[in-house]
This record gives sequence, structure tokens and C-alpha cells, in this order.
Amino acid sequence: MALFNRLLPKFATPLRTRGIASLSALPETHQLLQKTCRDFAEGELKPIAAKIDREHLYPKEQIKKMGELGLMAVAVPEDLGGTGLDYVAYAIAMEEISRGCASCGVIMSVNNSLYLGPLQQFGNKEQKEKYIRPFTDGSKVGCFALSEPGNGSDAGAASTTAMATGDSYLLNGTKCWITNGYESEATVLFATTDKALKHKGISAIIVPKPAPGLDLGKKEDKLGEPGMGFKIAMMTLDAGRIGIASQALGIAQASLEVAVEYATKRLAFGKPLTKLQTIQNKLADMAMQLEAARLLTWRAAWLKDNKKPFTKEAAMAKLAASEAATYLSHQCIQILGGMGYVSEMPAERFYRDARITEIYEGTSEIQRLVIAGNVLKEMS
Repeated sequence: MALFNRLLPKFATPLRTRGIASLSALPETHQLLQKTCRDFAEGELKPIAAKIDREHLYPKEQIKKMGELGLMAVAVPEDLGGTGLDYVAYAIAMEEISRGCASCGVIMSVNNSLYLGPLQQFGNKEQKEKYIRPFTDGSKVGCFALSEPGNGSDAGAASTTAMATGDSYLLNGTKCWITNGYESEATVLFATTDKALKHKGISAIIVPKPAPGLDLGKKEDKLGEPGMGFKIAMMTLDAGRIGIASQALGIAQASLEVAVEYATKRLAFGKPLTKLQTIQNKLADMAMQLEAARLLTWRAAWLKDNKKPFTKEAAMAKLAASEAATYLSHQCIQILGGMGYVSEMPAERFYRDARITEIYEGTSEIQRLVIAGNVLKEMS
């Protein structure tokens, strides 16, 4: 928090007001955070987003600056080097960063939610000092190694094994789809330590990187008790879904802004596109889905901050926001017509960025199962 307040004046310049009516009901700190992140995204991220996407670059300099702003450890306590804000603040910051560059947004999300999150909740004092503090300022990032080539949405089917050999673990297996995989300097990895117990035999292991000869018995730190890995993974994904929902909101917001700007300037039949009822209907539906998803996301974040159950609400937020992002980016392309399909315009990138939000950290189909399961449990 102190770091955020110190750096705030650098970026909190007057900004064009954005129509988030509910933002004014939030504390001043959250409003200032939104303005700071928006200004940073406008100046530092939007100009490079297309190049990062096109050339598959890792935005190391920008991530470091985000760390200096306190954005790489938003909800981590100050005594561990974090910013000390809440999850609502994290959701707001994630949306604004993702609005500027979805790639930076997901890097930020993984470090905050999937790496620092389980360490903060389940790590011991020594683990927190060693694996949280150095990862809060953007100089280092962590990752989360759950997915495997054969398990897809079946997170309990981990074929990677961890065999205790004295004070070491011998890891054997393959992980895939690991955001920050190449750049990270530590990972929270999930491996089976007791096959007989099935998903209850999965453990979470902290693996420092690089780790040459990892399969030869590199010493690792285990996170939590043996067999808690599946529980840690599911609880971590609950929180992570708030981050991905916020990323999707940023993509959706960017899509709406591009669509409105283009429709305002583009003339058809002698008048701007915005004068055509069909375009107005599209913009109305886009704005409605965006605002509804945003409020669901903030509600899930609020529940987490207040230590209330939020599994169902996080799934709702992730489902609504990711599908809204896909819808808004699709409609953005439709409004732009042929210009929406060319790489010189950001609309096609928004659509690709949006589609992945319906897949990672739980597909839309899995979110519906989570929601239905909780609804049936609540009403039985």
C-alpha cells in the first residue's frame, strides 16, 4: 500500500471519464488505483501490445514497472513485500492492465493468483520469505504447473509423480500450458505422491527454477501437507478465476471502446454508423453484458475479501466475463467489418485474447458444472 501511494502521483493524471457507474461507490483508494492503472496501460502497454502479440515477446520491462507500481502482488501483505490491498482492488487493476495488453494481464494474474495465492494461504514462514518476497516487485515471476497433456479438465488425473527420497523428491512427468513457464524462477507444481489415494494423493510442491536435473532428485519444498495438492489446486483456481474474469473484462472494455470509436467516425449512407439502429442495438447489448459481468466479478472479489464462500460466484464471474469478452470482441469485428479482420486493427487480437479466457483456468463447461453443483447443494 505504501509503495502504491508513493508511486501514484507519477501516473494519476486526469483521464477521460469511463462509464463505470458503480466505480464511484468504491473507496477512494480503489478509484485512484483504477486511474493509475488506466494511465499506465495507455502510456506503457497499449503502444506495444500488438508487437508483443505479433512477435511473441515477453514484456520484461513492463512487468518490472508493474511490479514497481505494486501490481504484481496486489493482495499480498505489506510485511511480505506486497501492496496490501484487497481482491476488489486486484480485479480493478487486472481489468485496466488487460484493457491495455491482455498478455501483460495474464502474466500479472498468474503471479498474483496462481503462484503467490497458494503460497500465501498454505506456505510456512520460511517458504513465504523465500518464495513470496522476491516475487512481489516484478523482478521475478512465478508460475503454476497443474495441466498435463492428457488430463485436460480432469485436474485430479495428474500422471506426474513425486517420490520421496530422503529430504528430496524425484519428479517424473510432463506439464503443459504453463503461463510464465519460460520466464518464471519458481513454480507451484502438482504431482501424485500416492496413486492409491487418487486425487487425495496429489501434493503441491514448490520447485525453484532453473532446476537442472529436476528428475534426478532436486530438493523441493512441499506446500501444505502430503495429499493436499488437489484441494490447494481447486482453492487456488477459485481465486484465479476472479483474475481471469477481470482479464476478460479488460478485453471486453477495449473491444467496446474500439467499436464505438470506429462507429462514430465511419460514415455509411451519409451518416455515422452510430446513427444506425442495428449498430446501436449491438452497442447496447455489448455494454449490458460488460457491466453485468463486471458486477459479478466485483461481487466474487468482495466475497473473497470478506472470507465468505465464493466458489460459485467466482465461476459465475469467470463464465460471464469470458463469454462477454468473446461476444464483445466478435461484435467489435462485425461493426468494423473488413477492418476488423486485418491485423493492423486490434479487433482480431481482442477476439483471440478473448477466446482463451473461456478455456484456461476452467472451461466454460466446467464453470457451469461448478455453478450447478453449488446451486443444487444450496437448494437441497
